[in-house]
Amino acid sequence: MTMTAPRPDQATRPRRRVQPARTPRSARPPRVPRPPRPAPQGLGAVVGTASTMVTLVAVWALLQLLVLGGVAHDREQTLLYRDFRVQLAETTAPLGPTVPVGDPVAIMTIPAIGLDEVVVEGTASGDLLAGPGHQRGTPLPGQRGFSVVMCRAATYGAPCAHLGDLRPGDDVDVLTSQGRKTLNVLGVRREGDPVPAFTDPAAAVVTLISAEGQGRLSALTPDTTVYVDAVSSEAFPTPAGYGGVAPKAEQAMQRDTSALPLLALWLALLVGLSTAVVLARQRWSASLVWVVAGPVALSLAWLSTDTAMRLLPNLL
Repeated sequence: MTMTAPRPDQATRPRRRVQPARTPRSARPPRVPRPPRPAPQGLGAVVGTASTMVTLVAVWALLQLLVLGGVAHDREQTLLYRDFRVQLAETTAPLGPTVPVGDPVAIMTIPAIGLDEVVVEGTASGDLLAGPGHQRGTPLPGQRGFSVVMCRAATYGAPCAHLGDLRPGDDVDVLTSQGRKTLNVLGVRREGDPVPAFTDPAAAVVTLISAEGQGRLSALTPDTTVYVDAVSSEAFPTPAGYGGVAPKAEQAMQRDTSALPLLALWLALLVGLSTAVVLARQRWSASLVWVVAGPVALSLAWLSTDTAMRLLPNLL
């Protein structure tokens, strides 16, 4: 029997395994597309849209109260500072006693608590959204007599959040159309404490008023009024015409009920927008409807919250 010798290339080449043939998988059946979700009808559509609107307005109100209000306050202060500096340079800054509500009348600086604000005319709740307010009927800060300035303690920048931390001898600097004046803090008093007696008729006295509370939510639930009296023995002349009692809405911890009609208008527009959303969702998808209605709803929520703030105590 003869044997055939393997070739050299066959002897060294590894044998290749033969893979078993794979059984093809059975083809999966195609997915059946889901039918479009039917638009809510009747009471369900109304309740769903109303719930969305209420949640949107509530969340926006809280956000604006604690965060966005401070941004709006800073923007107003920037504009007021620019306008007042121009008025000072052009010697057109107000001297009193008749100043339009909302106009800047002074720049007040209290280094001890980091306060540097433009003071506007008026102390109603809506006036104090822009910054500290000068109570009408009293002399401007630095003029001879008793001037009153109020400011917020918790919202819209909270310029007087630390007013109660002042100590006797701290400086209160004011800049008006008549020049710069530095007053010295006499002390801090709370509601019910005796008012100090001022015997110098030539002195300039400024009483700063804000609010404070106790507990975790003390900033949003003030329960007392805090007063800081500052005095300077030298004062600027006071023009004639001051006097009278400030309206109730411009007194400490009061509300501006004149904002009720405007608030009713914004709420009515929100109701109208909700109705339009319910009707639109019968024809178009919810995402498309809310893309269009969302910015309008946010604008109305902003206006509603801003107006509602006027119905809250002015020192909040």
